[in-house]
Amino acid sequence: MLTFLLKKLATLVPTLLGVTLVAFMLIRLIPGDPVEIMMGERQLEPAAHAALMAQLGLDQPLPLQYLNYLGGLLQGDLGNSLVTREPVAREFAALFPATIELALAALLIAISIGMALGMAAALKRGSWFDQLVMATATVGNSMPVFWWGLILIMFFSVGLEWTPVSGRIGIEYDIEFVTGFMLVDAAVADLRGLEQGAFVSAALHLALPAVVLGTVPMAVIARMTRSALLEVLREDYLRTARAKGLSPARVVLVHGLRNALVPILTVLGLQVGSLLGGAVLTETIFSWPGIGKWIIDAIARRDYPVVQAGILVSALVFIAVNLVVDLLYGVVNPRIRGQQ
Repeated sequence: MLTFLLKKLATLVPTLLGVTLVAFMLIRLIPGDPVEIMMGERQLEPAAHAALMAQLGLDQPLPLQYLNYLGGLLQGDLGNSLVTREPVAREFAALFPATIELALAALLIAISIGMALGMAAALKRGSWFDQLVMATATVGNSMPVFWWGLILIMFFSVGLEWTPVSGRIGIEYDIEFVTGFMLVDAAVADLRGLEQGAFVSAALHLALPAVVLGTVPMAVIARMTRSALLEVLREDYLRTARAKGLSPARVVLVHGLRNALVPILTVLGLQVGSLLGGAVLTETIFSWPGIGKWIIDAIARRDYPVVQAGILVSALVFIAVNLVVDLLYGVVNPRIRGQQ
């Protein structure tokens, strides 16, 4: 296991180096002068424009800019925003909890509902319920996030007025940020009697974005759970477990599901990437103040350090989650430990 972990960590260096290079180059391929975008309608004299470019370090050759960027990363410096002039790390730390909260809520919805539907469909293979679940999963997997989000807003927010359209909590609440997770901070304020109803408001604001973001992973997990469980249910050891008189629930949940978890875990790891990618659109649609919306705004403003930091950290999260998934293989299936 230790050798496997060291090999995985060794691949991080070239992977992250490639991510930094791609992020550095792609944002600079987008047409537009960052200084002119910063100034808006204000016109700068050529000398003032050149001075500001030099101040921001944008007058240097691209290879030198990239080396300076790498040098800052090695010192833990993500740079300063070209627009706000604030350290990117500080802005990221303030916004990242919102994205994590949204992604965790979406993942909880995807895992709980997706696995439950997949298991039920596998146990009722060939029935109308199985066909309904698979048809729904296919539709859910093919729906564009932005379209699905607008449909739910029109129905639940505009039509029924059950959920808010945007934000993380009602404007009437003044919550003290301690953890950065709105549900936790709102629950604490609610329990202390400082802001009555704050938790309900935060939950309602989170519900719709989490459903939108979790729909595609839920559909994928449902299909994979059904497929993996159907394959395991044919094994001889499950027939033996049934012959010993074990309850159907124990046979499926303890013996069947555990052995079907390896492909499901693989899908879960891959879905983190779709969650991070979908968060960009979801946060933009619902005006959710997370790193997805932050990156989109930075691209529009040609804020190079912000875009580079957002892409780099998103890649780090994706790599870390997939590393954890690889390690979990040996936990859920001891036969894999010797192969790692």
